[in-house]
Amino acid sequence: MPILAFAFVPVFAVLLGAIYAVWRRPGPALEGAVQHLAAGVVFGAAAAEILPQVKHDASVWTTLIGGTLGVATMLGVKSLEGRWKGPIGMITAIGIDLVVDGLVLGLAFLGGAKAGVLMTIALTLEVLFLGLTVTAKLGEALASRFRVVALSVGLALLLPAGVLVATPVVLLPPHVIGGFLTFGLMALLYLVTEELLVEAHEKPDSPIISAMFFVGFLGLLIVEELMA
Repeated sequence: MPILAFAFVPVFAVLLGAIYAVWRRPGPALEGAVQHLAAGVVFGAAAAEILPQVKHDASVWTTLIGGTLGVATMLGVKSLEGRWKGPIGMITAIGIDLVVDGLVLGLAFLGGAKAGVLMTIALTLEVLFLGLTVTAKLGEALASRFRVVALSVGLALLLPAGVLVATPVVLLPPHVIGGFLTFGLMALLYLVTEELLVEAHEKPDSPIISAMFFVGFLGLLIVEELMA
């Protein structure tokens, strides 16, 4: 299956989440559980597949440069998100996040088909939450349910665009590819620690909801072992 085809799996997840959210807005407990689950899966994919590739292929300098650029990029996005207000600002910030997600997915496939498939699973859960919550927020600004769903899916299509941006990297030397993978690793760690978990802890919590992080992490490791 072509790499780009995998990028449309998360897009379909956004569609399903958006359709659900326009009919029944998810409660805080469900949002928190999905965020913990997605954070665990993303962290598992980063630890099981991306980190070993970085250790194997990257040099000291490409690791340093790629990691620094990854952190700087995500902090820059966070800074811009703090300045933008209202629906337009939210849409712009989400669009940037989705392009970065697509870039990370494309880079994951550079580490092998298994890494790409696992990252597809991880990002699908992440953007499923996006489809649930963003659609609910857009519903407060837009009266038409069709327009809300269409805008959510339109934003999700930025993820395949990010995959296309990452495609030419495969032509570069292995140690340079390792640097790009380090960039993706930093982006994933930022996503888990500074977005998914931070937002999840702003909602009502319980031991079961918190345990969803470990359910996601262990589930991803089991899937990875089954694919070995």
